[in-house]
Amino acid sequence: MSVRDEHDEIEDSSAPLIEHLAELRHRLIHSVVAFIVGMVICFTVATPIFNFLTAPLCQVLADRGQDCDLIFISPQEGFFVAVKVSLLGGFMLAFPYIANQMWRFVAPGLYRSEKGAFLPFLVASPFMFILGAAFAFYVVTPLAYDFFLGFQQFGTGGEAVVGEGVRQGLSVVFQGSAQEYLNLTIKFIVAFGLCFQLPVLLTLMGKAGLVTAKGLADVRKYAVVAILVLAALVTPPDVITQVILFVVVYGLYEISIFLVRRTERKRIAELKEQGLWFEDDETEADEDDGAAR
Repeated sequence: MSVRDEHDEIEDSSAPLIEHLAELRHRLIHSVVAFIVGMVICFTVATPIFNFLTAPLCQVLADRGQDCDLIFISPQEGFFVAVKVSLLGGFMLAFPYIANQMWRFVAPGLYRSEKGAFLPFLVASPFMFILGAAFAFYVVTPLAYDFFLGFQQFGTGGEAVVGEGVRQGLSVVFQGSAQEYLNLTIKFIVAFGLCFQLPVLLTLMGKAGLVTAKGLADVRKYAVVAILVLAALVTPPDVITQVILFVVVYGLYEISIFLVRRTERKRIAELKEQGLWFEDDETEADEDDGAAR
């Protein structure tokens, strides 16, 4: 092979890579533009969105006979609250389009059977995130704020002598920062939304052969420790929220084992139909399935 031929071969082999990078750049630009458009739209209606996000807190305060008032503790806090609301809303608004761009980039490189296997997971991922976010917003957040606000102190009884005057008992009541409330609420939503991705991720890995039901069952005790650490890191330091997150994530882990086992059985059935499954493999699979149970 001459130097010229070798050079031509290198150029030909690099052409597909350049085309893929150009396609990736095209998809990323479209995704970023969609995110910016969604962010601008949400920024124009940031106040109604923020009012919606304060519903759990307002309900807890109303049950306690208190007004739902949040304050800005710095001049720029209102602007940053609007920006954070628009970032979260813009991403959720643009996510279907972003997911479509990801799919259109990946799909040409997949076989028809792989497309059929991957597409359900692409649909299930945003559904599970929304389910986790809704669970955090409607269940976990009210419980957490009810727990936190239980430490208020209303000075309705007793008197305290201060210098030459006399005043009523000390009152320690909630006057929350809008930005701090939003940060905590978004943390709940994102944490539970991501945790609800566990069955989707593990089932997809099981379908690809990266994990097995037996392997997941064997490391169950280590998973319990990891989930406890996760619950301590992503939630505020209150027992109620941590217990809820642990129970939910561990339940999702057990569901993942069931889904991976089901995926394995389906794959074995397909191999049997194709005549690619042998008795030795079946015996080994039965032993693994029994051990997993």
